[in-house]
Amino acid sequence: MGYPFLRQRAIVNYIADFFSKELNLIIEVDGLTHSWEGRAESDIKRDKTLLELGYHTLGFNDGEVINDINNVKRAIENFIIDFEKFIPQPPSKGDI
Repeated sequence: MGYPFLRQRAIVNYIADFFSKELNLIIEVDGLTHSWEGRAESDIKRDKTLLELGYHTLGFNDGEVINDINNVKRAIENFIIDFEKFIPQPPSKGDI
């Protein structure tokens, strides 16, 4: 789909696992530490703050990435399809 992603990028006071500037999309891949007490509340606060700044977050756990990468890929592709429906695309060379 042609969108570049950067790894481990600082966005406000958070570190995004993967970030696409063009999509304003953050992808988080959470491991075991995210199941620790209080971590879920912290993740919810992070996602709310980022959404208020115009960023969207897709979150996956390690198991999904390792064992079900096709569904992870499908979720990202569906986000991009929805994103492109609402963002005007530049005219093609034949339209200019």
